[in-house]
Amino acid sequence: MNQTRQKVSLVNRFLNLIEKVGNRLPDPSILFFFLCAGLIVLSWFISLFDIKVKNPGSGKTIEVTNLISREGFSKIISESITNFSEFPALGLVLAVMLGIGVAEKTGYFDKLMILVVQKAPRKIIVPIIIFVGIIGNSAGDAAPVVLPPLTALVFIKLGYHPIAGLAMAYASALGAFAANVTLGMSDALVYAFTKPAAEIIDKDIHMNVAMNWYFIAASTVVLLPAIYFVSMKIVIPRLGTYQGEHQLNNEQDSEEISSKESRALKYANISIGVVILILLALCIPENGWLRNPKTGSLIENAPLMDGVGMIILVVFFVPGFVYGILSGKIANTKDLGRMLTESMSTMGSFIVIVFFAAQLLAYLEWSNLGVVISVKGAELLQGQNGIVLIIGFIILSSIINLLIGSASAKWAILAPIFIPMFMLLGYHPAFTQMVYRIGDSITNPITPMMPYLPLLLSYAQKYDKNMKLGTLISSLMPYSIVLSIVWPLFMILWFLLGLPLGPGGDIYYHK
Repeated sequence: MNQTRQKVSLVNRFLNLIEKVGNRLPDPSILFFFLCAGLIVLSWFISLFDIKVKNPGSGKTIEVTNLISREGFSKIISESITNFSEFPALGLVLAVMLGIGVAEKTGYFDKLMILVVQKAPRKIIVPIIIFVGIIGNSAGDAAPVVLPPLTALVFIKLGYHPIAGLAMAYASALGAFAANVTLGMSDALVYAFTKPAAEIIDKDIHMNVAMNWYFIAASTVVLLPAIYFVSMKIVIPRLGTYQGEHQLNNEQDSEEISSKESRALKYANISIGVVILILLALCIPENGWLRNPKTGSLIENAPLMDGVGMIILVVFFVPGFVYGILSGKIANTKDLGRMLTESMSTMGSFIVIVFFAAQLLAYLEWSNLGVVISVKGAELLQGQNGIVLIIGFIILSSIINLLIGSASAKWAILAPIFIPMFMLLGYHPAFTQMVYRIGDSITNPITPMMPYLPLLLSYAQKYDKNMKLGTLISSLMPYSIVLSIVWPLFMILWFLLGLPLGPGGDIYYHK
């Protein structure tokens, strides 16, 4: 018993330290403002040392340009708005959010998850919940908010401890955040920062939102049994049976689906099938409208890849709209307009980050610091084995994830450094992006910076009033540990086999 207390105490101390350091960091938008200011000063300082490198793209010798100059000041003042408005993929991310927002605001995602969990056969209910959690990252906040309390109720019925259900659902939704069978918001968000970072080295590079799709889909198949193993062999046995007398009637009533909602769900799901059939009809024929009209390709300069953002919007918007109409959540055009507006309002922090990130990228380009840092960093890493780079970058990303909660903020900082650096080492941006996404995901369940963690603690305290953060984390920690072993190993295997990460997403970069 003393050993258990000691372990919990150590966990608490570690988490308190992480929480203390993370809370002292400024808001992500202010952090980017400081980074922009620091970069301007850095350009002046480094320019004093006459550092020169050869531009890998043009072959010309370049040196750092001082931004604290008349010309630099003029650019900063006159081109800031252009930097922001022309930021690559900004429109794509916002457009995708319109479709996802409608599906979320109407309650379609929530009720779909409840229906799947309620209808799943008892023998496969646990794998089904894990699968719903993994693919739920495309459903905005629905998975980490709705699935844990629902799973806790299901676990009580199965004879398991409800906190084990909370932990499993939370870890499935956030620990496997970069895995999915479909493309979603997270793919658009990381691409928004990967594209401009890659253009530091190659202005003409061809990329698309789906360039990690093969790997994230395969990861779903790999991570599901890993999470199931942790749940059945570690977390559930450790917590034992639940001895509480928690009243569930009110909660169960709130999770019931009315006949009207059930009918709306049915037709909303049918509408997804119709959309998919239409997409297939536009893709399969040799002269299909989603193919490249000259080459017939579905990848290179094809409407399918170039318009994948619009396709994602439609795939999510249609079932959300159908469900909203039939369930009564959308009674008129004002309701639809309100939902579209609210979905955009949730992107406020992202838009602010993009404003400063756009300036940061512009300053890196104007000062030539982006190329200089990339070339010098690549020289230091030259000759390093790809496996070493994979493990090192995953560890770095996972540690940073413990301090900064916003995924877009982290990648906005790291992408301009590591995307060009890895390109100079011969690795495609799709590869670097995917390695980052793994590191960013595996510590999600245990980071105090995740805004859903306090909510999960409140759920847990319904079943155990004495539940503390450290005790809750001790049930989540096994998931992060196993994911940090299984997922990198899977990436290493994929790397050794030389398989493409997605359409147009090779492992190696060739100019």
